[in-house]
Amino acid sequence: MRPLTPTFTTLLPRGWSRQVRAAVVQVIALAQASMTRARGWAADSLNPSLRRRAEADRLQQEVRLLREEIRIKDVRMQVLEPQKRPHYPPTERLAILELRAARDWSLAQTARTFLVTPLTIASWTARLDEEGCDALVRLPEPVNRFPEFVGYLVKRLKVLCPAMGRVKIAQVLARAGLHLAPTTVRRMMREDRCPRPSATARLVARTITAKKPNDLWHVDLTTVPTALGFWIPWLPFALPPVWPFCWWVAIAIDHCSRRAMAFEVFRSQPTSVAVRRFLMRVFRETGRQPRDLVTHQDWQFAARDFRH
Repeated sequence: MRPLTPTFTTLLPRGWSRQVRAAVVQVIALAQASMTRARGWAADSLNPSLRRRAEADRLQQEVRLLREEIRIKDVRMQVLEPQKRPHYPPTERLAILELRAARDWSLAQTARTFLVTPLTIASWTARLDEEGCDALVRLPEPVNRFPEFVGYLVKRLKVLCPAMGRVKIAQVLARAGLHLAPTTVRRMMREDRCPRPSATARLVARTITAKKPNDLWHVDLTTVPTALGFWIPWLPFALPPVWPFCWWVAIAIDHCSRRAMAFEVFRSQPTSVAVRRFLMRVFRETGRQPRDLVTHQDWQFAARDFRH
């Protein structure tokens, strides 16, 4: 009877029995490659239950690997004497207290996790309300106004309790006396992705004024429908915003005198080159150039050549 032929063979390194430490690393690497292949096959399966099991297995492995990573780092810190260990900065002390509240840890559990004494955790908790640059526990950024404090609280709740949605966060804050709508909670959670302009930028934007003519011009584009009109603004009855259904008009207005400096009519939406040509004609005919130019954020005005 002919022996069965294996589908694949694993080549073992030379000196396998002698190089024990290298063998351990090689075994783990081979096991990880095998698990990755099996998990990839399950993730591409048409069976949703099999895909969920593969994802759950991947998450369980990730949790165990993170725990092992933390244990290795803690071993390095435990070698040092407590007095010689580096101190946590004030912002990280607050993060530790927040994590303690989220996990419902005791003083001993928190101290054991972060390699400090329970007396240290108790001291941080007792000095939470200190103010000034010498405060033992501080926020990452100064929070002076009530809305900023609420936004910070919403973001930390989402980080520490990711399963909570905007409705649940609003309900939890309502128990603490902070009444917010779920839409407001969603807006606060999104503020991290689209940061607001800095205070300096807002101040510069407010100081653009026009004290005399030709200090500030407004330039914009608009559409003017013809006799045919736009008809209905939804498909399939919508008409394209071009001639003969409408005209595109570029206009420049002086902010101080409210004078229309010039305008130009286009059959279709003008390009950035056409808008720049229009502005150069206005500068040449009026013999004036404004100190500041305020435009819309359309692509014609956002082009690099237009800024030059």
